[in-house]
Amino acid sequence: MFGWLLLTLGIAFGSAVIPFFSIEVFVIGLVTSKPGIPWAAIGAAAALGQVAGKLLYFLAARGSIRLPRFLHERLHRERRSTRWREFLRAKTKWLKARLDALRERCVRNPLWMNGTYGVSALIGLPPLMATTLLAGLVRMRLSAFLVTGLAGRLVRFSVLAASPALFTQWLQF
Repeated sequence: MFGWLLLTLGIAFGSAVIPFFSIEVFVIGLVTSKPGIPWAAIGAAAALGQVAGKLLYFLAARGSIRLPRFLHERLHRERRSTRWREFLRAKTKWLKARLDALRERCVRNPLWMNGTYGVSALIGLPPLMATTLLAGLVRMRLSAFLVTGLAGRLVRFSVLAASPALFTQWLQF
């Protein structure tokens, strides 16, 4: 059982960092193939892995983690025409102004960001990746990020892990 929980934690972390695999599908598959594992433990392992993976994006958006050098070089390489560079500069200024306005709104009312991120962690809308990056950019407190994310993800994955047993009981009537 402990091995399956560690595997769940690892896959949840991996799916948070590289979102090409659905942890939800893995959780449903694990619960249906190994019914002896407690649903709460599966939910907790998946939630911990997801929040740990999203923490990397949060810290990178906040500026606490530096991206690898090859990403910086690729981002700043001058391969485009002058017209294209001017267009990008104009769009970057526009985006920076929008982001500064959003950051100011979040500083004035921190509960707005906590609520948005909490809803995203629970139901997935708006996408968790987007709200994670936004939380880092607006400098959400790390403790609020961790508590809100863990609470939302724990409820989400626990309900998901418990759902096959619930549906099986309903179908027996």
